[in-house]
Amino acid sequence: MVSIANLKILSQQKRKMPKALENVLAADVFLTDQFVKRVEKFLPLRQLRTHYQILEYSCHGLLWFPLWIAFIWIFSKRSLYQMQVNLFIGLILDVILVAVIKAYTRRRRPAKNQDSFEIGPDKFSFPSGHTSRAFFIACFFLYNSPLYFIFIPPLLCWVVSVSISRVLMRRHHLLDVAAGAILGVIESYLIGLIYLEHDTCADLIWWLTDEKLDGGEYHV
Repeated sequence: MVSIANLKILSQQKRKMPKALENVLAADVFLTDQFVKRVEKFLPLRQLRTHYQILEYSCHGLLWFPLWIAFIWIFSKRSLYQMQVNLFIGLILDVILVAVIKAYTRRRRPAKNQDSFEIGPDKFSFPSGHTSRAFFIACFFLYNSPLYFIFIPPLLCWVVSVSISRVLMRRHHLLDVAAGAILGVIESYLIGLIYLEHDTCADLIWWLTDEKLDGGEYHV
């Protein structure tokens, strides 16, 4: 019969990382700390904390999902259906992939991190979910459903600001943010491969909002 002590030893052996990976993560922690300290010499954290938090909320999944559903419901136009549905599918894909990767890697967040919204896999650091979501949204509106040129500079500024703020708030390490950026680009590419046609998106929205649309079974 295997004792509890033996189980702990086996568990520790299973979690033991290769030396090379340990060195990479240690270097990442060091470089992240040095980066934050150098930036804080020019950008005091106390003065910009409110701005960082606004950026954090602007890309938080707890806000994006209900607000996007409300956007689909309020601005129910045939010309928007394809963009609305495909972006929503991408947001779901992002949450699933980030949760799975975080649950598998289980990398701890920076020691000074303080986030009251950390629940489930989100308490882990790798990859940055905010960064992956921001990059997915940006790539989606750059390639899958292009915006007018006038909206592109603000969009890119928002993406960069969100990504950097994750490090400056000590929510993530540099490697977490880099991985999140790559993941967001991959998600946009995957959505491009399965991009639903307009009629399919319209049928889906009509099915979900039958009472609201003209011609629905319960339309009043």
